Amino acid sequence: MENGTRFWPKSTEETPKQFLNLIAEDTMIQLTYKRLLKIMPKERIFVVTGKRYKDQVKNDLKDIPDRNIIIEPEGRNTAPCILLACFYIKQFFSDATVAVLPSDHAIKDTDEFCNILTIANGYVENENRDAIVTIGITPNRPETGYRIY
Repeated sequence: MENGTRFWPKSTEETPKQFLNLIAEDTMIQLTYKRLLKIMPKERIFVVTGKRYKDQVKNDLKDIPDRNIIIEPEGRNTAPCILLACFYIKQFFSDATVAVLPSDHAIKDTDEFCNILTIANGYVENENRDAIVTIGITPNRPETGYRIY
């Protein structure tokens, strides 16, 4: 999880953007969690965060199992975070397919998004266990920064 610099002054190191309600009443992390609950049980949803944000995660995601909050020993960007999560998840689900979903995305059509995740999971599970699937959007304009609408 990011430490709150891109949306300053609204987002700060103490309250990074994933804990803000930027696009809805729910915080960004709550929106992400609720999207995932449509297609998987809470026991299979894991959050990687720094020690300083564990209480905020627990506050925002009141029903997430404690074991599903993975604490980074030290923030080292995305790749080490993903590797840590994969090693950790493998202890509980040895043949899991892992989806990496940052908690700062604005997704309007959550049903379609969940459908796409389900299709991607089916591809990996049924056709190619070694595949890496990436999901993105087609840009409609050049953009060098972030905007809050």
